[in-house]
Amino acid sequence: MNTQPEVSAHTQALVAWFEDLKATDVAHMGAHYDTIVFFKDPFNEVNDLASVQAIFHEMFKRVQHPRFIVHDVLEQGASCFLTWDFTFETGSPQPWCIRGASHLRFNTKGRVVYHRDYWDAAEELYEKLPVIGSLMRWLKRRVG
Repeated sequence: MNTQPEVSAHTQALVAWFEDLKATDVAHMGAHYDTIVFFKDPFNEVNDLASVQAIFHEMFKRVQHPRFIVHDVLEQGASCFLTWDFTFETGSPQPWCIRGASHLRFNTKGRVVYHRDYWDAAEELYEKLPVIGSLMRWLKRRVG
């Protein structure tokens, strides 16, 4: 993980938690996230910890060996920006890798109250699927 010199202890702990995340750890997400938290990614938008936990539980059900690798951490005040790779397996010969970024905001207790993931679902996911991928690549060429 690359970090700026002044990254807070709660950000360091959160990054370490993500990079070592196991299915059983989701139950302890409240150590890093507030009970009222806005979470959004390309497929979900929720406003409470239980719903965020449900998303992560579902991730562990749907994919094998999920892993987050954080590359950069930039923090200013109560906001933090992470760049990461999310790797996983689905039973296909090739492992998957989604590259993205997260914008986080912390409350005064150092818990996440805002988590927005940014990644291109078309490029990172749909284009890699056998049938839909061909269509997505064709559309991309036509538009571009």
